[in-house]
Amino acid sequence: MRKITMLVAAALALTTGGAASAKTTVIYAGKLIADADKGAQGPATIVVTDDRITSITAGRAKAPAGAEIVDLGDKTVLPGLIDLHVHLTGDPGGDFRSEAVEPDEWGVVVGTKNARLTLRAGFTTVREAGSAQYTAFALRRGTAEGFVEGPRIIAAGPSLSIVGGHGDVTGFREDIHAVLDQGYSCTGAVECAEKVRKASRAGADVIKITATGGVLSQQGRGLGAHFTDAEMESIAQTAHSLGLKVMAHAHGARGIEAASAAGIDSIEHGTFADDAALKVMKAKGTYLVPTLMAFEGVRERLGKGIYTPTVEEKVRMTLGTVGQAVGKAKALGVPIAFGTDAGVFEHGRNAGEFALLVKAGLTPREALASATTVAARLLSMEDEVGRLAPGLSADIIAVSGDPLSDVTALEKVDWVMARGRIAD
Repeated sequence: MRKITMLVAAALALTTGGAASAKTTVIYAGKLIADADKGAQGPATIVVTDDRITSITAGRAKAPAGAEIVDLGDKTVLPGLIDLHVHLTGDPGGDFRSEAVEPDEWGVVVGTKNARLTLRAGFTTVREAGSAQYTAFALRRGTAEGFVEGPRIIAAGPSLSIVGGHGDVTGFREDIHAVLDQGYSCTGAVECAEKVRKASRAGADVIKITATGGVLSQQGRGLGAHFTDAEMESIAQTAHSLGLKVMAHAHGARGIEAASAAGIDSIEHGTFADDAALKVMKAKGTYLVPTLMAFEGVRERLGKGIYTPTVEEKVRMTLGTVGQAVGKAKALGVPIAFGTDAGVFEHGRNAGEFALLVKAGLTPREALASATTVAARLLSMEDEVGRLAPGLSADIIAVSGDPLSDVTALEKVDWVMARGRIAD
């Protein structure tokens, strides 16, 4: 009996010890942008307990006893940034044939490197927009549990595509296709619904589809629409019934229009979006994620033997139109959220997207909001990330300068905290 009593006492000590050992961090900011939609304020004190913000006060408040002090001097402190379109498990310029040689496990190794680079660049939440079956899911768990230094990951896993379309295995013999196929191409509404359920069962946080052709895939039939209306409606309805949103890779105008009409939640790239497509996006509340940095990465590699002639032809057809949809979308009131397609260019350069968005027509404040409050709304995580407020996740960064007047200040992040953990 005495032994049982001692065991119970030990268990209670462990249980109550968790609260007693809570870690408190006090952060002194020279300037604070708690919410991109509300502008900046003067010096402030942020108190973080474990992984949550517990208070924000103006000025320099006294720190409680035992707290860790982080004095950021005159730096601007703001919410951790959100990139809604990354491919952590890949690097730019790789030979498309490598997927027939390298094991999926190598993607986790590459992703570990890139997760760290992404976090150090100030991005504390990312949406992984397509990977091998379990690589992004493994990274997601690794960063969540603190084994891997990196951002919070919202992961799609393999994208759904039509047979032979962008996202499906192409460029190999048919017998090789059969070996490499991960089983996410579909034909017809019923089969597409099944593949959404399969992705959900595997662990997807979001469903990624390729609604049109792609620039970097080996099939050379342009960038037009792929799925039928019935197929996309089935995908959207099935995903939404499971509590999942759908992101659609889409370049061509009619594919953008059809995906939006079907209820897809975000259009990725949106390169050739015209007024008709954007009006449907506005009516449906569909977000545009422009990924302008992707085309910078592609432009840098043109003519260097990195891309096949098929890909180079599609690249040259596309570059003159990049960014035009952003100004049109803004004028029509389409919500614009931040995403880069990192992996097409080097990870860690994600913040280069801000200057491109401003060049395309956004104000610096709108560009910052696209990577904070707007992105959080698209993720349905506005009560978790995208702002600095008591109760939200302690995802906080610091930069020199004022990103509300000069967005290039975000290209060099001086300090990062993700989920209450200070990077480095």
